[in-house]
Amino acid sequence: MKEKYDFETQFRDQVLRCSSCGFCRAVCPVFGITKRPALNARGKMLILKEVMDGNVDLNDELVETLFQCTTCASCSEQCPSGVNPPEIIKQARKDMVRIGSCHPAFEGMNQILKNHTNIYAEDEPEDFGRARHKNAPYVFFIGCVGAYREDEATMATLDVLDRLEVDYTLIDEVCCSGALEDVGFEINQRLTEKNVERILDTGAKAVITGCPYCSRTFNNKPQYQGLKDAGVEIIHISQFLKDFDFGVRTDKVVTYHDPCDLGRHCGIYEEPRQTIRKIAPNFVEMRHNRANALCCGAGGGVRGAYAKNSIDMARRRLEEVEEVGAEIVLTECNSCVHNLKNAKLRAQKFKIFTITQFLNHLLEEAG
Repeated sequence: MKEKYDFETQFRDQVLRCSSCGFCRAVCPVFGITKRPALNARGKMLILKEVMDGNVDLNDELVETLFQCTTCASCSEQCPSGVNPPEIIKQARKDMVRIGSCHPAFEGMNQILKNHTNIYAEDEPEDFGRARHKNAPYVFFIGCVGAYREDEATMATLDVLDRLEVDYTLIDEVCCSGALEDVGFEINQRLTEKNVERILDTGAKAVITGCPYCSRTFNNKPQYQGLKDAGVEIIHISQFLKDFDFGVRTDKVVTYHDPCDLGRHCGIYEEPRQTIRKIAPNFVEMRHNRANALCCGAGGGVRGAYAKNSIDMARRRLEEVEEVGAEIVLTECNSCVHNLKNAKLRAQKFKIFTITQFLNHLLEEAG
C-alpha cells in the first residue's frame, strides 16, 4: 500500500522502532515544563504510528502536538533504539503544511521571508560601522538575531575580531532561511542565492558565523553547496577563537550553556570551553552540560509560537545557574542569549553574555 505521507515513506522504520521506553521523557524540555505525554518524543511517535495505521489524520488537531518541539535533539541523543524524532517531526510538519495545517506563527514566518530579507521584517539593520563587500580572507556572517535583536553582542564580537587584527568583511546578508525547513516550509531559494553570491564576490576563503544555526545551514543544506564547491570553509566563532591568547582574566565564577545547535547538532563542545578556561579560572559546569545540556527553549519555532512555554524552559535552565553559584553565564548563540535574558528574573543577580561579548568587556577593562 502506498504511503499517504512523506514522513511515512522516509521514516516508517524509525517510527515503528520506537519502543516507548520513555527515556525521552526525562530529557524533553517541552515535557519537562508541561508534563503532557503527547508533547514528548514518545507521545509524538505513538501519534504518528496511529497516523500510519490510518486511525488518525494529520490535521489542525495535531498542530499543537507536532509543532511544539524545539528540535533540540535531546531525545535522539538518549534514544536506545536509534530513533531521530526531530527529523521525523520536521518531515511531518512539511506534510501538514502541504495539506494546509500549520501553526499561524510559522505561516507568518514563511510569508515574511517571501517579502523581506529577515525574520523580523525590519528594513534597517544596525550598520555596525564596518566595511562591507570588500575583498577579504573572511566574511563574518551575523545572522538575524545578532543583527536585529542582540546587536550589542554582535558589536562586541566585531570589536574582538578588530583587536585580533582579523582581516574580514561584512556583507549585506539576508536570512539563511534554514529555519523554514524546521517549521514545515521549503528553504527560500531567493535568499540563499543572494548569500552565496555575496560571499563568493568577496573572494573569502572562510565564513565565520556568529549564529550556530546559520553555521548548520551553510554546512548542511544543498542550497549552500556553492560555498563548498568554491572551497569556502564554514567556521563558527567559537571554533575560530579557540587558539588565540587574549591576556585577560576574570575572578568571577563563570558557567557555560551549550546551545543545542552548536552542541548536539554540530558536536562543538570543547572549543568554547577552551576559550572560557583561558579567561575564567573559576569556571564551573552546570549539572546538565555538553550532550546532556538543557535546551533554552528558543528552537524549532517554539519561541515564536509558544512563548510562555519557551520562557519556562529557559527559566528551568537558569535554575541550574543558581545551583552552581555562577556570577556570569556564557554561551555562543544569540538566540540562547536572547531567550535566557528574557527569562531571567529580577532577583537573579548573574549576568548573561556571549563569550565574545564578555571577552570584549574584559579587554576593554584591561585597556
